Amino acid sequence: MTNAAESWNGARFEPKSKAGHYESWFVRANGLHGDAFWIRYTIFSPRGAPQDAVGELWAIAFTSKGIVAVKEEHPIAGCSFARERLDVRIGKATLDGESVRGGATANGHTIAWDLRYAGDDPPIFLLPQRLYAARFPRAKTLVNRPLAAFNGYVAVDGGALEVADWTGSQNHNWGSRHTDRYAWGQVAGFDEDPRAFLECSTARLRIGPAWTPQLTTAVLRLGDETLAFNGLMRAARAPAAYRPYEWHFETRGEVDRLTVSFGGRPGDFVALRYPNPPGGTKICLNSKVARCDVRLARRGGQEIVLHSSRAAFEILDDEAPAGVTPTV
Repeated sequence: MTNAAESWNGARFEPKSKAGHYESWFVRANGLHGDAFWIRYTIFSPRGAPQDAVGELWAIAFTSKGIVAVKEEHPIAGCSFARERLDVRIGKATLDGESVRGGATANGHTIAWDLRYAGDDPPIFLLPQRLYAARFPRAKTLVNRPLAAFNGYVAVDGGALEVADWTGSQNHNWGSRHTDRYAWGQVAGFDEDPRAFLECSTARLRIGPAWTPQLTTAVLRLGDETLAFNGLMRAARAPAAYRPYEWHFETRGEVDRLTVSFGGRPGDFVALRYPNPPGGTKICLNSKVARCDVRLARRGGQEIVLHSSRAAFEILDDEAPAGVTPTV
């Protein structure tokens, strides 16, 4: 594992702080035939009540038989989080820089996992790096291990799903509150270029009674070249629109123009309840089998077109769409 990824994976959680905190480390990957998994290890500490902090295990399996999602809570006393490296334990479930092992049960379903993963691509920062130590924005996110290769199994209600060189990522996010509203997307390998990686978001933040404009940031890595469309002024100027279950944006760099679309069927998504440290609950529409189309217009008229049906795509808001009931 690279030293850079080691340092960025350390826990930010302060057990005695009353400010409120959430922090998640998640892995996700896709197979070649439409299957996918997402596994998240989370700290949740409500504002003003650090004694009520818990560790959470989340898991979703996307298979030909449907989507199964589980969430399991553990007392924070039964959890541990290293500050200098990736070394997380929630109950008996563990996550480090080489493996992820554990299981969770909810609503009559059980998902268990035993996976090893590896990859040496450098981290991807969705925000300018200077903002990761700043007060604004309150929520931070980065990809510690892009294009990680996963091997092992994910068992859904006792039926094992073999994971053999599935491509995905290991990620870390944290903050004192969730981003108020967002669309987020990630693609770990496209049909035309298995080594290309995309991380992107369109978000609105509430500051007191006022709302920011939509802020769209994106990072596209093509081999050894990383194209970052993530400056704050550029983010505010980028046109974007999203709704269940689609999202489109366009952003420009100094010489490049990036156009991106995400979409999926309602049946490709599951709705999750995310508790918010200041209080209340956010609803996340979560898919790891969405489609994504990318068009990059470059200097000199060169154009790169990329497609994937193995995209991660989420929408976070205060309420679920009409007719949708959160699973966990």
